[in-house]
Amino acid sequence: MSGTNQRIDAQRLWDSLMAMAEIGATPKGGVKRLTLTEVDKAGRDRFAAWCAAVGLTVRVDAIGNMFARREGRDPARKPVLLGSHLDSQPSGGKFDGALGVIAGLEVMRTLHDLNIQTEAPIELVNWTDEEGSRFGHSLMGSGAWAGIYTLEKVYGLQDVDGVSVGDALEAIGYKGEHPARPFPADAYFELHIEQGPILEREGKQIGIVTGAQAQVWYDAVITGQDAHAGTTPPSARRDALLAAARVIERVDALMRQRGEDGRGTVGQLHVLPNSRNVIPGEVRFSIEFRHPDDAVIEHLAGSFPDEAAALVAANGCALELKELFRIPMQPFDASCVDLVRQGAARLGYAAREIVSGAGHDAVYVARSVPTAMIFTPCKDGLSHNEAESILPEEAAAGCQVLFDAVLARANRPL
Repeated sequence: MSGTNQRIDAQRLWDSLMAMAEIGATPKGGVKRLTLTEVDKAGRDRFAAWCAAVGLTVRVDAIGNMFARREGRDPARKPVLLGSHLDSQPSGGKFDGALGVIAGLEVMRTLHDLNIQTEAPIELVNWTDEEGSRFGHSLMGSGAWAGIYTLEKVYGLQDVDGVSVGDALEAIGYKGEHPARPFPADAYFELHIEQGPILEREGKQIGIVTGAQAQVWYDAVITGQDAHAGTTPPSARRDALLAAARVIERVDALMRQRGEDGRGTVGQLHVLPNSRNVIPGEVRFSIEFRHPDDAVIEHLAGSFPDEAAALVAANGCALELKELFRIPMQPFDASCVDLVRQGAARLGYAAREIVSGAGHDAVYVARSVPTAMIFTPCKDGLSHNEAESILPEEAAAGCQVLFDAVLARANRPL
């Protein structure tokens, strides 16, 4: 473990977080750094320059993932990875993703300042398009790297303006030469804000993340019949929005039946023709369920489609329900999680074990590399919002635990 004198520079960490937040800054104090835009390029360029300043070698793979390498004493050893993402939601906060990347940079800077040579190399990663807000496909960079999605599929995805991922990578100069596929790595550590209220409510400084929830996502299309709002009596109505409301209500009920661990959300809704005096004839919407227990998600995936179809049919409409993906609960590596636990205890931080409610790059990386995550609290549990906020001391605590865990792993006896 690191000695008591091996401390990160908390002020430098905070100053760098604020400097990155200048790129894509919004009037309400958040950031808009959509993936593969010129704003994202500016953030990437600043990150690359910071990495070069402490002697890191930056390489970019075919999906734009950035890897900043610090050599170890033994070049034959597999590298220890750490990182997160710099892209944001359209009205995102300063810390979602960026905390993990900039804290990883602070780990590298501290190692440089203290002239510490680790046994294993260390690589800091900025994953491409974790958020999925521009091209509609979250965890894109880590998913392509992990082999979950083919490059051909990902390159062909388009934004609302018809710009493809492949073209956007070319346009900002981050379509790298290195293959986007897993390489031998010893471990991966990701620091992230919790994006929920549990740590703050319980007065905990560190979340020891043991894994990530199972998920199932759907796209739903309900087809009814457009009709005049003033002339169509109840008996003749096939109101697609009413049918959608019944389904949405059921999603909420299924969530609440599962207590505080339940998650069920409809986050997108498109009503057609979207005229105030026309009964809606078509509604398109998203549905997702999440839960820490695989069996719960499997049960929901088996029963919900028939329930939803029956509700829609009872309202004279038809349902097309497409399952987008089903992700099993992803446990993290016990030995890596234990390094986080040990670091928090040695440093005297109040900590608790927690399951991630959100998807993170770590979920896909964990399929190839032993992985752990560290959570810090965020104010009111608020994230994906310009008001997202953490305290400087919370950022510093998370970064210090990250430093301890990465250093311990990189120096572990083989």
